[in-house]
Amino acid sequence: MPLSFEVFPPSTKEGSSQLGESLRQLRELKPEFISVTCSSQTLNLAAETLKVASYVQNVAEVPAMAHLPALYLDKADVDQLMPQLREQQVKQVLVLRGDVREQLPVKHDFQHASDLVAYIHDNYPDFKITGACYPEMHPEAKNMVEDVKHLKMKVDAGCDQLITQLFLNNEDFYRFRELCAIANINVPILAGIMPVVSERQASGILKTSASHVPGKFRTILAKYRQYPQALRQAGITYAIDQIVDLMANDVDGIHLYTMNQTDAAQQIQQDIGTLFEVKI
Repeated sequence: MPLSFEVFPPSTKEGSSQLGESLRQLRELKPEFISVTCSSQTLNLAAETLKVASYVQNVAEVPAMAHLPALYLDKADVDQLMPQLREQQVKQVLVLRGDVREQLPVKHDFQHASDLVAYIHDNYPDFKITGACYPEMHPEAKNMVEDVKHLKMKVDAGCDQLITQLFLNNEDFYRFRELCAIANINVPILAGIMPVVSERQASGILKTSASHVPGKFRTILAKYRQYPQALRQAGITYAIDQIVDLMANDVDGIHLYTMNQTDAAQQIQQDIGTLFEVKI
């Protein structure tokens, strides 16, 4: 059962030092890969991602996956970046449309993630391409049918697998997986799980995430939000419950959003690591 993690480029020297230590610890968990997001703190998104992805691949010695935002790249950028990734032995990319950021100028070669997927698939076929998906529907989609239709276009353009945005209700994932099967989307779908370990993190999800927040999760937050250690343990336990259920229902893989922290990932591995070794 594949287990993978996500990290992001740090914006401070302290963050860089912390990330280095986190990667050393994550390496011990033997992940399938570690994906590297695009920093929101710089105009040079691809360069920051390349730098961290190269570190993951060549220093931490874990297969790295570089995030590429379609809105902020043009063909010249991609033609410069892909050989650089190849030179650093980074052979996996996660192609996203990218969130709209006021401080960053949008480019116009790739209006949608599927456009960038097709370009990389046609011009750099030695790369493994992963796409993002939304179990509860993309926030800008009119309905779930339209969203799955667009996802099918993206997969047909060249995606080898998909990773979901975070979700807190497994039933949403199972309904989404059924819709994908009906639409003949046959690539692996990795479930994106974020262990919620702080009140700040939980509040951020409540305010900004498009994910449905189940009553069970709200009850946990209300009960423990003033008790940091208890909330941390409850959040990790909630994530473990999700993962055990997903694995029992034959999920293709688990992708943990670590927020550059390792404690939750280590505890999950300690508590249920043997499940990842089961091959059915």
